Amino acid sequence: MTQTTGVPLDEIERRLRDGLQARQSQLVRELEDMVAIPSGQGHTPGLDSMRELLVARLEALGATTEVHAGDARPTWLLGASDAAPPPTAVCSRPMEDAGPRILVAGHLDTVHDPEDDFISLTHEADGISRGPGAADMKGGLLVAIAALEALDAEGIECHWTFLLNSDEETGTFCSERHLEEAARQHDVGLVIEPALPDGSLVVERMGSGQFMIEVDGLSAHVGREFERGISAVKVLAEVMTEVLALADPANGKIVNIGPLQGGGATNAVPEHAACWGNVRFADPDAQASLGAAIEAIETKWSTDEHGAPLPEDHLPRVTINRTFNRPAKPQTEGVTAVAMAARGVSEALGHELPFAKTGGVCDANVLQNVGLPCIDTLGIRGGNLHRRDEYVEIDSIWERAALFAILMKRIAMGETDLDL
Repeated sequence: MTQTTGVPLDEIERRLRDGLQARQSQLVRELEDMVAIPSGQGHTPGLDSMRELLVARLEALGATTEVHAGDARPTWLLGASDAAPPPTAVCSRPMEDAGPRILVAGHLDTVHDPEDDFISLTHEADGISRGPGAADMKGGLLVAIAALEALDAEGIECHWTFLLNSDEETGTFCSERHLEEAARQHDVGLVIEPALPDGSLVVERMGSGQFMIEVDGLSAHVGREFERGISAVKVLAEVMTEVLALADPANGKIVNIGPLQGGGATNAVPEHAACWGNVRFADPDAQASLGAAIEAIETKWSTDEHGAPLPEDHLPRVTINRTFNRPAKPQTEGVTAVAMAARGVSEALGHELPFAKTGGVCDANVLQNVGLPCIDTLGIRGGNLHRRDEYVEIDSIWERAALFAILMKRIAMGETDLDL
């Protein structure tokens, strides 16, 4: 196979680049339209509109679409609601003898409140444009769609699937199963999370887990029967201290707790208290260590001095719900090969492509955990994610679309060092 690093663009690749650059003004208008659709997490009308818009464009390229019902989220998670789990759209265009099977993955949801006044894409003189979800990840969705359209216009046959979920920002619990199923049916994954602010490509991510500590105590009047009460808040503080002590950032273990809930009146011993938290772990060993330690803390509070289970009605009662649904994403040989292929394209386009590591997680954690080598910051360049001043570098729409299109072309035509 041909080594991509340093390989100049061929005639087809130059046409892909030039065609996307010529579409820049149109792409800006399309991003404006997408940003104007309020698709904050759980906002069904906006999510449906985004899904319909993108599915229509993918089907115009010959894709067939399956829409899968979402799975229920654990009820103890922070922000759980009675709303129906959002669906996942899987748009596929399989092509016989068209090279490796490429899975493109992106999410429709943003973190922005649809009722906020930060609702549109505004342009500034320095090439910066600001808008809700412009970087994370409407810009990335547009980058990938534009790339696929450019490939189609050039008659380049690629075997691709585009998976669109609607719950990435809340943990991918509703779509995790569909991501895993798609990953097992493909050879390489390209996820369109935004690039880091300096344009870097993330090649390694920590894993993430959620937990909830819940304590039941016994209420009592503070002035009359204080000794009779069992403070759930006091016990929660003790358990929290034990869990927080598990943090060891130098060895890849992070623990954070917040928010907290407990008590109602200052003159009543609180009978219930709870908190929610997040752990991050660098690798499977750190994940196993944190999981075992949290389980040991729960066991300590639910057994007597001889290790026998306490009666169900024993107070205080401590329960720790937990799920580690986003495993760590290490830089494997497969990831390095895909990243080097992307770097080769970027350098041929005249841009450096540094590699980076992050403690953040995304759907690539899920995809790679079932064996799919993937890279995940192929979207637009931007920053201030999840903030009311989120921005994109507007010229990076066509630049990143060119990178995406040429990378897909080289993968499909066997012009990389990927062992697929």
